[in-house]
Amino acid sequence: MNYEEDIDITNEVDLVVSAYPVQDDDLDEELLAADQSTQQYQEVQIPEVVKKFIMLFHRSVLENNVYELQSIYEHSFNKLTEKFYANESWPEPEGISSLVNDDQVFLTLYRELYYRHIYSRLTPTIEHRFHSYENYCDLFNYILNSEGPVALELPNQWLWDIIDEFIYQFQSFCNYRNRIKNKTKEELALLRDNSQIWSCYSVLNVLYSLIQKSRITEQLLVSKNGGDMVEAAGEYGSRPLYKMLGYFSIVGLLRVHCLLGDFTLALKMMDNIELNKKQALFARVTACHVTTYYYVGFAYMMMRRYADAIKAFSHILTFINRTKQYHTRSYQHDQINKKGDQMYALLAICVTLCPTRLDENIHSQMREKYAEQSNKLTKPDEALPVFEELFLFACPKFISPNGPNLEDPEVVEQGVSFEPVQHYTKIFMAEVHHSILLPTLRSYLKLYTTMGNAKLASFLEIEPEQLRTLLMMAKMRSRQIKWVEGTLLEGEYQGTSDLDFCLKQDMIHVSEAKIGRRYGDWFLRNINKFQDILGGLELSSRA
Repeated sequence: MNYEEDIDITNEVDLVVSAYPVQDDDLDEELLAADQSTQQYQEVQIPEVVKKFIMLFHRSVLENNVYELQSIYEHSFNKLTEKFYANESWPEPEGISSLVNDDQVFLTLYRELYYRHIYSRLTPTIEHRFHSYENYCDLFNYILNSEGPVALELPNQWLWDIIDEFIYQFQSFCNYRNRIKNKTKEELALLRDNSQIWSCYSVLNVLYSLIQKSRITEQLLVSKNGGDMVEAAGEYGSRPLYKMLGYFSIVGLLRVHCLLGDFTLALKMMDNIELNKKQALFARVTACHVTTYYYVGFAYMMMRRYADAIKAFSHILTFINRTKQYHTRSYQHDQINKKGDQMYALLAICVTLCPTRLDENIHSQMREKYAEQSNKLTKPDEALPVFEELFLFACPKFISPNGPNLEDPEVVEQGVSFEPVQHYTKIFMAEVHHSILLPTLRSYLKLYTTMGNAKLASFLEIEPEQLRTLLMMAKMRSRQIKWVEGTLLEGEYQGTSDLDFCLKQDMIHVSEAKIGRRYGDWFLRNINKFQDILGGLELSSRA
């Protein structure tokens, strides 16, 4: 096959939607026998254009033609999927092995796409879940345990999708395993006898091994200190395949630890990645860029660092808005839009809990999507159900590192298992419940410069002593750890509100930024007196 023929095939694939006629008669079914000792299976006849596509795909993998692979992976494969396989699986790997000379490396890569398509468009069976896991094991064993670096190059988008899909299928399996009800005895037996498949340990082991093999942590640390990454790369890390898989594994661990509920460790994984650095590696793939900021923002939110969460969400939403004309041409357009909608919901939550002035475009988009919910979030009698609704829509689908005990007959009979999403929803809602009156309190304080304690308590319909507690809580929530420099976990305690107040002899004195410096200076001169009144809480020195 010469270069001109390659071009002809590529053009044919690009024009397949309009150029290749497909009739039901053309998709005749026939029984194929791989071997007399194996069972027969039914396969749909492979259209000629798909055969040519697979041969071109194989040739590009053999030649490490990354440019051609990127076009095949991002465009041609998806066009053929829409035309032929929108509601069915791609041809089984055994059915195309003769077209690629039984190349096991290519077949492993093809299986990765084959099972990903089943997860995306169809409903995977338990056998699909097991076989996909085994295929990932084959792929990562080939990459990690071959003698020396493997001679394989793939586009960055595909490398990210491999890590992303690996974690997604792990997450999907964990949730599937937890749903004991309506499972057959055969399914329960398979789960019980194959507890090591999609285990948390094996998934974490793969991600950490890719990081270690690529020496990406050492490379990023050298780059962070102004050095040359190549010097720290080593034999494996100097290869793009290992370098990018290692880097994407760091982002993958950020995601996995968030799914497991360890938000501190999730941010710890990002120690050597500078989010504010121009041309960072994660920005080379839009889906990775969006995923990084989503999980960083969510981890900050769950750690009550709302100001940092707002900053992360605002940054990536601005990026999505400015580049949305390019996303419409991407096969991941719907995924990016959905993730954007989730982040707008989380942003609405964070802004309610930590009032902050947003970029005008971001604010208008948020109001457009969640105007009704945003109004209800500030009303104590309506807010709780809305907080829960938005959180359940926007939060990641948490997982449990261990599945239900299938050896326990009572667990199997009752079908009861731990629900991680409900668990973390309760944790979040407990935090919201304590803060439910703060927006109303803030709205009253903004109207006055001085106000009697009893009068404000009557407005809020609570007792004066309850108001004192609420004021102390508001004072505490007005100061948060806020990132200034260093790693994502570092930061300084800063005031996050333009509103400050103190309680003196049952009178509340309010200071707002717009009132001016003189009133703020008065607060500073009398700060020691007010500390005793508010139980020794450190007051904001913001004027």
